[in-house]
Amino acid sequence: MYIDPEQFLTSLFEHAVDAALPAGKLAQYLPANKTGKAIVIGAGKAAASMAQELEKVWQGELTGLVVTRYGHTATCQRIEVIEAAHPVPDSAGREVATRIFNLVTGLTADDVVICLLSGGGSALLSLPAAGISLDDKQTINKALLKSGAAIDEINCVRKHLSAIKGGRLAKATAPAKLITLAISDVPGDLDTVIASGPTVADPTTRHDACAILERYDIAVPNNVLSWLHSEESETVKAGDSCLTNSEFHIIATPQSALEAVAREAVNIGIPCHILSDCIEGESREVAKVHAALAKQIADKSQPFSPPCVIISGGETTVTVKGNGRGGRNSEFLLSLFQELQGHSQIYALAADTDGIDGIEDNAGAFILPKHFKLSQKLALKAQDYLDNNDSYNFFNPLHSLLVTGPTLTNVNDFRAILVLPESNYSS
Repeated sequence: MYIDPEQFLTSLFEHAVDAALPAGKLAQYLPANKTGKAIVIGAGKAAASMAQELEKVWQGELTGLVVTRYGHTATCQRIEVIEAAHPVPDSAGREVATRIFNLVTGLTADDVVICLLSGGGSALLSLPAAGISLDDKQTINKALLKSGAAIDEINCVRKHLSAIKGGRLAKATAPAKLITLAISDVPGDLDTVIASGPTVADPTTRHDACAILERYDIAVPNNVLSWLHSEESETVKAGDSCLTNSEFHIIATPQSALEAVAREAVNIGIPCHILSDCIEGESREVAKVHAALAKQIADKSQPFSPPCVIISGGETTVTVKGNGRGGRNSEFLLSLFQELQGHSQIYALAADTDGIDGIEDNAGAFILPKHFKLSQKLALKAQDYLDNNDSYNFFNPLHSLLVTGPTLTNVNDFRAILVLPESNYSS
C-alpha cells in the first residue's frame, strides 16, 4: 500500500473543513413553516456562508445583516454581509453591532429573529458598554490575546465590557421569537462561550472578569474598573424572562469534524484515533505531549500500532514573548518539530479550520522527516524561532506552510499526526 503523507494529511484537513460547513445543516433546526418573515442577524467567520445557506432553505421574506471577518464573505441576495476586523475589533465591527442591536430592538412576540453565530463573533460583534471606548476594548483584547489566557477567560472579560454580549442581545430582541444557530469553535461546545454568548444566559460574573484581568496582569484604565465594579456591568442570568422565547442549536462541532476525518482515514485504510476534541493549554507544551505519544507509537507500538493517524481538536494558546510571526497551530507544529528531530516515521499537520492561523495568510503548516535535514542545511534553529514566536518564518523557507485561504467556517484547531511503520512504505 502506497500513501503520500503530505497529500493524506492535507486531505484529512479538507474533510474536517467540509464537515464543518453549514451546507445542509440549518433546515432541521428551523420552523416547519419557512414561508413567513424573519429578521436575520449574525456574527462570525462562518456568518456569511451560514447566511447564504439560510437563503437557500427559507422561502419567506428575509431581511437583516451579518458581520464576518475581512475576506470571509459570501454572496447573499437578501441578507446584507459586512466585513470587520478579527481578532482585535475595529470601528466597522462596532458600527455593525450598533445596527444589529437597533434592528432587533422594539420587536413584538409576532416577530421571528434568526441569529447565526460562529467562531470570531466576539471580536466581530463589538459594542462597548457605556463609558468604555473602542480603544479601551482593543487595548484589553490585545493584552489578553498575548497573555496565554484561555478562550473562555477572554470571552468572560469581553462579555462584561460589552453592551451586546452575555445575553444582552437576547434581552434587546425579546419578546420576539429568537432562534440561534451556531457553529462551535470552543472546547466543550459551550453556548455561553461561542461568540461570547450574546443570546444566552451567562454563568460568569463581573467579579470573575476582574479576577481574570488580575490573574494575567492586564492593566486597565479607571473607567473600565469603575464599570466592572458596578452592578450595571453584570450580564443576563439564567431564568431571565427575556430568554423565554429563545432557543439555541449547535449545527457543527469540532467533534463532528474529527469523526468525519476518522471515517475518511479508515476508508483509505489507515486506522485513526481521536485523542480529544477539546484540548487546551500552551501550544508548545501540548506539542510535547503529542510528540511523546507519536514516538511511543513509532518505537514501541504503544498504545497503537503503526500505521495509524492520531487527530485532535480544541484551542491552544500562545503566551507571546517574542516579536515574530505565526499563530498557535504553526507554533504547535514548530514545537513538535523540535521534539521529533526528524523522526523517520512521523509526519504531521496542524492548522486552523477557518483557514487563517492567527493573523497570518496560512492555515497552519505540515512537517515531513526530510524537513529536519533541510532546516539544518538552511541553518534554521527551531528553538531560536520558538523563543521569538516566529513559526511562520521558520516554515516558510521549508515550503511547508499550509495556505488554503478563508474556508468560511470555523471549528478551531485541527491536528493530525501520521505514524508509519519502520519500513516506511509511503516514501
